[in-house]
Amino acid sequence: MKSKIRIILYLIIIVITAAASIFLIRKGENNPIAMEDKNNFNFGWAADPLWDDGKAEVATYTAERIIYGETRYFEYIHILVKETFNEEYHVKTDDYSRNDLYEVMKINKFARIETRDYPYHFLSSLFFLRDDPTVVNKFTNSSQEWCGNTFKHFSRDNTGYTYYYDSYWDQEGRGSTIVPLDVTFEDQLTYTLRTLKFEDGLNFKWKIVESQVTNKATPPVIYEGSISVLPYVGDPENPGWEVRVDLDEEKTNTYWISGTYPNFLLKMETWDGRKLELKQVERYSYWQE
Repeated sequence: MKSKIRIILYLIIIVITAAASIFLIRKGENNPIAMEDKNNFNFGWAADPLWDDGKAEVATYTAERIIYGETRYFEYIHILVKETFNEEYHVKTDDYSRNDLYEVMKINKFARIETRDYPYHFLSSLFFLRDDPTVVNKFTNSSQEWCGNTFKHFSRDNTGYTYYYDSYWDQEGRGSTIVPLDVTFEDQLTYTLRTLKFEDGLNFKWKIVESQVTNKATPPVIYEGSISVLPYVGDPENPGWEVRVDLDEEKTNTYWISGTYPNFLLKMETWDGRKLELKQVERYSYWQE
């Protein structure tokens, strides 16, 4: 009888511990990045009623990227919208009467890049808790071109990001690995940097995972990077901010961000030749005809 009671108590402890871990993960409270650098960010940035209007921010950028040794010119679409997820599937819910709902900010980035013989397509989807712009809860990236498909999926839990991939490249194929929990994805910075508490001279360190917007599934490269903020007077009537992201001593990305809410990303230039410049921003329900 005592043995059965001990087993029952042990199972109860396991269930409580698992539930607590899920809660902490969803709140970002066990994430070293969120705790260490939270004072540098406005965690209420996405709480503004702007995001409750049932529409998405659709930003169109003129863009450049080097493919096959040549600069390719294209349009890059960045979509930012609030969604309601359920914890069972961690996707946008169809049933709003459920008791496991939570709000996220979704960023979709889409590009079609023409080359001489065929186009490249990239779609990246990043999901953040509405009240934590520093932590990616889920991140997927897919690429399609005439040679094949590659799909990557990063799913966060209390041990790290489980990275699943399915690639058409030799030496890659299908597999999974773990990426440490205390990292920031380079691909999230177009959103996360908008939520900074901007201040001239602000500087801090971050571990940064190199961009995953590629057609390969090589092991993620992690840099001991740093972030620094300077004033930017691109528009005298609306001065903004220049944010330098040093991945290492030789690799620097620069982001220019408007000085008024919602702090649009105006321009971006990276060490490997990627460039963005804001062309227009609209708000509409793109999923409706």
